[in-house]
Amino acid sequence: MLRDITLGQYYQTDSVIHRMDPRIKLVGTIVYMISLFLYKNITVYLLAFLFLIIVIRLSKVPFRFMVKGLKAVMFLLLITSVFNLFLTKGEPLVSIWKLTITKEGLTNAVYIVIRLAFLIIGSSLMTLTTTPNQLTDGLEKLMRPLKVFKVPVHEVAMMMSIALRFIPILMEETDKIMKAQMARGADFEGGKLLDKAKAMVPLLVPLVISAFRRANDLAMAMEARCYQGGEGRTKMKPLHYKRIDYMAYGVLALYLLAVILLGRLYPLSLIS
Repeated sequence: MLRDITLGQYYQTDSVIHRMDPRIKLVGTIVYMISLFLYKNITVYLLAFLFLIIVIRLSKVPFRFMVKGLKAVMFLLLITSVFNLFLTKGEPLVSIWKLTITKEGLTNAVYIVIRLAFLIIGSSLMTLTTTPNQLTDGLEKLMRPLKVFKVPVHEVAMMMSIALRFIPILMEETDKIMKAQMARGADFEGGKLLDKAKAMVPLLVPLVISAFRRANDLAMAMEARCYQGGEGRTKMKPLHYKRIDYMAYGVLALYLLAVILLGRLYPLSLIS
């Protein structure tokens, strides 16, 4: 399950998406996230699904690999949908004991699952096609106007990229610790909920210690290389927009325009 987390990983291959400027991929991810929350409209979600499928095909990342990332958050999707299903007030549809499923609750549950699934796959696609160095440079370039307000742009971009890079590393470390504890007789599956919570202590303690050790090693390595932030630093591979990047911006603008038009002109709800 832990190995199924795709966020923060990089999938090495040669594709149109991999060769794009990291700034267009960051902007594209933000635009896609915004489009998912603009309207509660089936036609909009169909367009978002079609757009996502096309981008995945262009990225040459296996679709099974992309969907695999949903396994790790399946429990979160389930809990979120259940809360929306039973705790949303509205027109009753089905009553189960003291719980009532409403029309609005069913609609919200389906929409939230669709949004979160598309959101996770879309965000994972950005990290799968962008190296940590490219991601740092792209974030720094996009946030450069914030320097006017004395925001440490380079440091913020560095922290965000390091955090994303550490996700798969910590997941791999968690998997190793869990297997080591299971070999010593630890049981993470059996027992009641309280027993399962107690069983997590032998897992969390070494994981936290390992995380702090890795952070300390990284800080020492950066100090040994005389890292002093972004002031006066040059780039080994400066970012420059190419023709395909400008075309991608145009496609994003057309996609967002199509989402707005579909949301306003063809409002198709899940349950009428």
